[in-house]
Amino acid sequence: MTGNPENGALMEIACDESGSDGENLTGGNTDVFAHASVRLPVETAAEYVQEIRRRIRSPAEEYKANHLLRDKHRAVLESFLGPAGPLRGGNAHVHLIEKTFLVVDRAVDLLLDEDGDRDGDREGTEAVTLFREGPRTFGERGWRDFLAASNQLLRVRNDAAATVPADVFFRTVDALRDEYSGTTAGVIVGRLAAARSRAESYRERMRDSPVLFPVLNPLLPAIVSTARYWLAGGHSVRLVHDRQNMLTPERIAWIMESAPLSDVQLVAARSDARVQLADFLAGIARKLASDELNGRGDPAHTALLRPYIGTDSVWGDAGSGLRLGTAEANSAV
Repeated sequence: MTGNPENGALMEIACDESGSDGENLTGGNTDVFAHASVRLPVETAAEYVQEIRRRIRSPAEEYKANHLLRDKHRAVLESFLGPAGPLRGGNAHVHLIEKTFLVVDRAVDLLLDEDGDRDGDREGTEAVTLFREGPRTFGERGWRDFLAASNQLLRVRNDAAATVPADVFFRTVDALRDEYSGTTAGVIVGRLAAARSRAESYRERMRDSPVLFPVLNPLLPAIVSTARYWLAGGHSVRLVHDRQNMLTPERIAWIMESAPLSDVQLVAARSDARVQLADFLAGIARKLASDELNGRGDPAHTALLRPYIGTDSVWGDAGSGLRLGTAEANSAV
């Protein structure tokens, strides 16, 4: 690709992610997942990578986002994200996922979605309400227990007994329901508490059948969301993605059908400068979004990041969502 394609022309988009902890969304190393995508000619991307190396002058063989995030390289970071940098003008996109909100959204979806397609977005609204009301209603410990029990219920790799995670989850929601029955959050967990048969059926399926699409792994829905963003312009799209163990041939086939894409090509990040730039952007976005989520954001950096953030990001926190530009993104993909 040598420039912006006309409608219908094949467009190559380079992708990478940051913040992957598999299905461990409540006890992992990061609280935000970011999937970044970049549209640039290979030669242009390579020039920018060399420019970053020239300005930072680290002896590291492979540069990562943390090189740009160091205080002494603030000017390099701001140049990379800024109006004169390589990514502005519609050349980049970031899909963010707030991990604990994804857990709440998926739990509500599993247990309360009666028709299986979330028509009317009732379950999405309940997930947002529970996510925002739960911490102040249940307190830090009660909310932490709810999140951990929900994560255990939903994750594929779990106790071999089909009902053990369900037992833990329903002991937790039963206690919260009883103690906070007069609150909005208490009413929602009461509805969850009445859905034990759904939960046990889900655990039995996880035990008895290979799972192609773990509901808590954020990578697959993030790729589909990224693909749909670029497809919206009417182009045919090929994704060039950093190699991931999660991206098996069966899952790639599902992604291509869901989006739909012309092709998905897996490469080593070091072999493609466009993927290296996507790697930089994903790591930077994850760190800056996490800082905003935890009340330590840098307003200047958040303002530079905001133009890249997709409004279909999976984000539940209201304040940081407004600052990052995900205010409309209150239900999962």
